[in-house]
Amino acid sequence: MRAVAFDIFGGDLDLREVPDPTPSPGGAVIKVEATGLCRSDWHGWQGHDPDIAVLPHVPGHELAGVVAEVGSDVRGWRPGARVTVPFICACGTCAACATGDQQVCERQTQPGFTHWGSFADYVAIEHADVNLVAMPEEMAFGTAAGLGCRFATAFRAIVQVGRARPGEWVAVHGCGGVGLSAVMIAAATGARVVAVDVSSEALHLAERAGATHFVNASAGDAAAQVRELTRGGAHVSLDALGSPATCAASVLGLRRRGRHVQVGLLPGGSTPVPMDRVVGYELRVLGSHGMAAHAYPQMLELIRAGILHPDQLITRRIGLPDAGKALAAMGSVPGVTMIIP
Repeated sequence: MRAVAFDIFGGDLDLREVPDPTPSPGGAVIKVEATGLCRSDWHGWQGHDPDIAVLPHVPGHELAGVVAEVGSDVRGWRPGARVTVPFICACGTCAACATGDQQVCERQTQPGFTHWGSFADYVAIEHADVNLVAMPEEMAFGTAAGLGCRFATAFRAIVQVGRARPGEWVAVHGCGGVGLSAVMIAAATGARVVAVDVSSEALHLAERAGATHFVNASAGDAAAQVRELTRGGAHVSLDALGSPATCAASVLGLRRRGRHVQVGLLPGGSTPVPMDRVVGYELRVLGSHGMAAHAYPQMLELIRAGILHPDQLITRRIGLPDAGKALAAMGSVPGVTMIIP
């Protein structure tokens, strides 16, 4: 099969021929029909993720496609099924999975990180009966692929972790794929959304997604601007980018007893969080890590009902030969880039 791979961290991303994957007894091989370009893949390529331990490596973790082959122990799936998967694939049997928290599975696997990913014609997925999600028949593969990381992650971060409520102020720091998803979802909950970014084009996309207030962080203190716009600070604030600056701005832009949700991955090293503000304002600092496969129905129903429109966040579609160049230039094109192999 064809796959985009790299031999050294930060090195060339080449399209090459590699062996086809085979399913484990409990796993499945998916023919990739669409896969998203995500900042997490860029972090992996740069060597920021310790799960990538063996090179060469194939990135890619947001995907949708058709089941090509299943292992001997798989009971719920057969070749031909249209599926997507969460980027965190759970084991289904550890203590976290037993309580329904597959997104923090103790033995999780992640395509594109713990093993070769979806920048390829085919990708292997472990524990298929736990992790595969049936796509609605009317849903396009590109739409479904965008759910696996950014949109599902934002959905859980806003709805289940941040618990945004109608009328509350929600600030979203970083309006890339996950940030724009969070803007759309927060607006659908009835919250008043402040979009924060350094790019005027990204803020324009945030307006289309449902934001009503905007902060250009390159113009000065983003947290102070959020506090002024919201007359005291946001109730919920999300760092969707993942940097010391956006993390601190998210915390400092909250009102008393506000909720900070960290979604963006931060590179290794110290990340100073203004803990004096956390203590003084009794803030809640929350992490949010994807969403389990069993939690998809609520999100899928809102998409089917026309309340959420993840397809509107896709701003570019490219072929697999262009995926390496696009990953290397990650962040230069606002919105979501979808790779159609």
